[in-house]
Amino acid sequence: FMNALVRRDDGLYRHSPLTDAAWGRGNGFAAIGYALTLSKLPADHPARERLLGEYRALMRTLAGWQSADGTWRQVVDHPGAYHETSSTAIIGFSMQRGLNRGWLDAGEFDDAVARAFRAVSTRTDADGGFIDVSESTNKQPSLEAYLLREALAGRDPRTGSFALLFAVERARAGGFAD
Repeated sequence: FMNALVRRDDGLYRHSPLTDAAWGRGNGFAAIGYALTLSKLPADHPARERLLGEYRALMRTLAGWQSADGTWRQVVDHPGAYHETSSTAIIGFSMQRGLNRGWLDAGEFDDAVARAFRAVSTRTDADGGFIDVSESTNKQPSLEAYLLREALAGRDPRTGSFALLFAVERARAGGFAD
């Protein structure tokens, strides 16, 4: 149902049917939804292969939009959007979970995940604050409205939880060496 409602033809997710804007954290929510569902779904569940295919397709699509510095943008496919930390943490976690569980090919995704982890780490201060975190975002009526979402600095419980999930998943893979 949600794919029919908000997945675009290019594989990204719009935040709502009001506009085609591919909000970064919204795409992160889709990514983590797949990753957490697949983590609990029995191997013999009739929907598993379809969901795994959709998850892999989303991860490939998102990997193609990752910035050179390892981040994803606040509007994923808009070059003028700022580099957003919470979406980078949640997408990075979702990719790392896929690597850890054998759903994704390491040769294809290792570099993307390592770059995402470095990006989140360098955007986190010693007191648990972050830079460039999108303010709370409900459905917006236009791309411009998404682009005008304020980039916050400081502590943010959402970003903190996503960063911790990513760090724990990365630690499970022994990924702190990079």
